Amino acid sequence: MYEQFFQCPYCWEEISMLLDTSVTQQTYIEDCEVCCRPIEVTSRFSGDELVAFDAIDIEQ
Repeated sequence: MYEQFFQCPYCWEEISMLLDTSVTQQTYIEDCEVCCRPIEVTSRFSGDELVAFDAIDIEQ
């Protein structure tokens, strides 16, 4: 597991998520632990190294 810290795209609070390094690339929806709004999280790993990460708002 890999812990990634980032800012919520809604409330701008720093939050963290545990990412599974055994999954090379994944995209999923996770609610912010502070404001509870949905965030689309995309991560890509090469071995145990995080090579790409994005957390964007999905509300319109």
